[in-house]
Formats: sequence, structure tokens, C-alpha cells
Amino acid sequence: MSENSAAPGTPPGTAPGPQPEPIRFFGTTWVDHDGGYGLRRAGVAVGSLAAAMAACFVLRFAYEGLEIAEVGGFVGVLVIAMFSICSAIAFRKTWEGFGARPKDPSREDALRGLKSIGFIGSLLAYFVRSLTEAPGEKLRRAEYEKARAQFEKRRSTRTGNPAARKASGRKRPKRG
Repeated sequence: MSENSAAPGTPPGTAPGPQPEPIRFFGTTWVDHDGGYGLRRAGVAVGSLAAAMAACFVLRFAYEGLEIAEVGGFVGVLVIAMFSICSAIAFRKTWEGFGARPKDPSREDALRGLKSIGFIGSLLAYFVRSLTEAPGEKLRRAEYEKARAQFEKRRSTRTGNPAARKASGRKRPKRG
């Protein structure tokens, strides 16, 4: 969230207060579900599923290459197990990332390689989530609404001219 205090020089048309964080492929259309939001969600769902299917075909050809090379059954089982486990972990971590910010960013950086090996799991998580909402929308909406509520609360407590309140009560001592 970025907070904009509507200072002079602020571009016209931007509302004061926190601004929504854009989501990849959706921008800020997730806020009001406008600007082709439904079509974007359908496109993301179809695109992520198509990419996952294409990735499965590539992995199939890689496995057939291992069979042609006659590396043995043990290596084939290891490759299948590696991609399956990495895909499951990548699915879980991607799914968790849609609901909460990572508690330890350095741990997420350490898992980046594992998630890139299990990229099919990440694509499938993206597909499944895009069936109900923009991936990450629920998290960002909660953060945005909380920031808006805090902004409104701070703004409503500041009423009147602070200089007038100081003058109406007691007098300030002169500095000398």
C-alpha cells in the first residue's frame, strides 16, 4: 500500500489515502471488479492450465530421453519423484502465498530453486485460485481495507484548525 497525502503536485484524479497494490495480470481492476476483470480471470485460468499442460509434455519428452539413453530405472524413478515432490511443495507454497505474506523472506528466497523445479505445481495453484478470484486478491483486499479504515480513522480525528484550538485556550509563554 502506498499512502498519498494529496499534497500539491499530486496528479489530478487520485484519491487521498492508501492506494491499492496492483496484482500481476490484473492491475488494480480487482478493487471494483471492473476493466475486464472477469475476462482477465478467465484468461489467467486458461493460460496457466495451458502452460501446465505444455510443461507436462516437455517433462514427458525429457523422460523419454532418459529412456532412450538407457540410464536405468532408478534414475527414472528419482526424476519422477523429484518433480512430483517439488511440484507438491511449489503448489503448497504458492497457495500459502495467496493468503498471507511470507513470515521469513529469506526462507522464501532459499525455496526459489525448488519452486522453479516444481513450476507445474505453481501453475496449477495459479489455475485453481483464478477459478474463484484473482490470485492474491483476498490478501490484498484485506490489507487495502485495513489501510483505508486506518486512514479514515486518522483523518476523522483531525477536525478543525489546530492553530485556532491553541489560541482559544491558554496563552503560550513568550520566549525571550
